[in-house]
Amino acid sequence: MDSYSSSSPPMGASPSPEALMEQIQAQLAEAYAKELIETMREKCFDKCITKPGSSLSSGESSCVSRCVDRYLEATGIISRSLFSQQRH
Repeated sequence: MDSYSSSSPPMGASPSPEALMEQIQAQLAEAYAKELIETMREKCFDKCITKPGSSLSSGESSCVSRCVDRYLEATGIISRSLFSQQRH
């Protein structure tokens, strides 16, 4: 992408408050996603991988899959609860 097609403001101009808010929201979403993945990786690895090796056993693979599913489900429930409390 060349500098002429960029959506950023011209040199010396301040970005609009809306553009700043979108940029901050995108950065927060990326940081949250990275933290979520890292937390799931740590928790599910510690819980499911008993003998690290070059591949996962079928039991370890199933455990990791269930662990990630549960973690995502719990995170979704917590998020929905927090968002519904903010609206009231």
